[in-house]
Amino acid sequence: MWSAGGVNPATLERLQKVLAHAGVASRRESETLISAGRVRVDGVVATLGMRVAPDARIEVDGALIAVAGARRTFMLNKPAGVLSSVGDERGRPTVVDLLPPVPGLHPVGRLDLDSEGLLLLTNDGELTLALTHPRYGQRKRYRVWTRPRGLDALACERLCRGVELEDGSARALEAKPADGGAEVVLGEGRKRQLRRMLQAIGFHVTRLLRTHIGKLELGELGTGAWRELTAEELAHLGYTPGQEPQRRAAAPAERGAEGE
Repeated sequence: MWSAGGVNPATLERLQKVLAHAGVASRRESETLISAGRVRVDGVVATLGMRVAPDARIEVDGALIAVAGARRTFMLNKPAGVLSSVGDERGRPTVVDLLPPVPGLHPVGRLDLDSEGLLLLTNDGELTLALTHPRYGQRKRYRVWTRPRGLDALACERLCRGVELEDGSARALEAKPADGGAEVVLGEGRKRQLRRMLQAIGFHVTRLLRTHIGKLELGELGTGAWRELTAEELAHLGYTPGQEPQRRAAAPAERGAEGE
């Protein structure tokens, strides 16, 4: 049955879900924005539980929100020298510049300017939450090259025991020697964390490449190249669009996973 306003009720979605899909915030955070009166729909202050039409005009703090269409997620092999951001006031290249124009597209977490490798970009705010919130426990694997030498077993053991940084202790979930450096798995992602951990035990990182996010692998994707993820690959990350992401019991050090 159609509503009196000519809108098919089957096309209406809860406002917090639409905001999450558009990448504004998670569903729970969107509920907070709505409860605080910061969201308007077609000029009217929104209320919690409101359902909106696909063509609704939605504003958050007065800013018009571009409601995303189909949920799309891309894997990018980020080159060094490219920012993990949507834009840059200094005009430097960003990861979004390397992908097709998709409304609401944004990087999931970050790789710092000098780092390379696997980075996901999406217009799905729920996926962003699933991959960056500590309760979902997404591990990330890195290949690092170091000087004055590669890491030996003792150095890798030190990373796994934990080191003290200026913002608290940090440890690797796994670490093993590799030619000229090491392979390291982290469950959290403070700013430049792996570089700082290695510096703390006497190593300088000359190159850092992220190779895995959860079960997702960079593989043979060339530097600067991208491809769209399949539903099966999203499922490997414990995520199905529109459903609560699967949680994994996190180790004590796994407080987040947004960077390296």
